[in-house]
Amino acid sequence: MSHEIGLRQLKVETNATIATITAQGELGRRIRDLGLVAGTHIQVIGKAPLRDPVAIRLRDFTLTLRNNEADHITVTIMEA
Repeated sequence: MSHEIGLRQLKVETNATIATITAQGELGRRIRDLGLVAGTHIQVIGKAPLRDPVAIRLRDFTLTLRNNEADHITVTIMEA
């Protein structure tokens, strides 16, 4: 069984699939331009000591997102 949560709530080394992106305007376009679109498989690979930013792995590259960006992304956890 899978469930959706915010990207920022994922634990390190968790695999997930992007479900929705709620950002609009310039921020929404920037997020999509980075390759973050619904259906993309991601893995959280690290978090800064204060939890901002969060580092994710997708499509063979690493990307870091600030919390205010990650808060607009909902993911479905991939069950092991």
